[in-house]
Amino acid sequence: MKKGKLYLIPNVLAEGTCQEIISPQVKEVIRHTAYFLAENLRTARRYISSLKLGLTIEELQFEVLDKKTKATNMPQLLQPIFDGQDIGIISEAGCPGIADPGAVAVAFAHQNNIQVVPLSGPSSMFMALMGAGFNGQSFTFHGYLPIDKKARIQAIKTLESESSQYRRTQLFMETPFRNNHLLEDLKTHLHPNTKLCIAKNLTAKDEFIQTKTVAEWRKIKIDLHKIPTVFVLDTNY
Repeated sequence: MKKGKLYLIPNVLAEGTCQEIISPQVKEVIRHTAYFLAENLRTARRYISSLKLGLTIEELQFEVLDKKTKATNMPQLLQPIFDGQDIGIISEAGCPGIADPGAVAVAFAHQNNIQVVPLSGPSSMFMALMGAGFNGQSFTFHGYLPIDKKARIQAIKTLESESSQYRRTQLFMETPFRNNHLLEDLKTHLHPNTKLCIAKNLTAKDEFIQTKTVAEWRKIKIDLHKIPTVFVLDTNY
């Protein structure tokens, strides 16, 4: 039997934006897919419902694929593909496989000659890089910085050092409820001339993307609490 395909389905970054942000291609794939893997089943169902594709959500099958999912779970989760059925991976926000547990399923697919089809959609990392005005030829995305304050401060200094040494743009993020703590550490421990871009609520109506020196940010009061944010720094001033 011919194998199904593994579709990597992007999700919105901000609520209420699906009709403007999600492409007809993504909608068409979802319309013809009945089996999905997702980090959060409730939000995945809500996302598909918001697309208004005429699907009956109760007739679709959803399984959890999150950070606790192990590679040993993949044969069972992806079994429908071997039966000829397509599977869609839906990220909690943005694109699957980027700061997202979907990568483990993609790795399994490649190992088993399953066709992987990434679909274009919003990516907070790339949108922040586009909007920062920094070097887009050489950059590193570090994902989440350490929770421990001492380790976080050391990581911040390391990022700044690597940016200077390799002329490389540095991108990173934090769990939204810790954003303000991270920002304070950035303003305190980065060199005043280091440039920092703050990109929050990307694609939303109140989207905010601004690049300033750390010295300039120290004079500005900005609240990032519980707001999805990507931070980008560059030392090549």
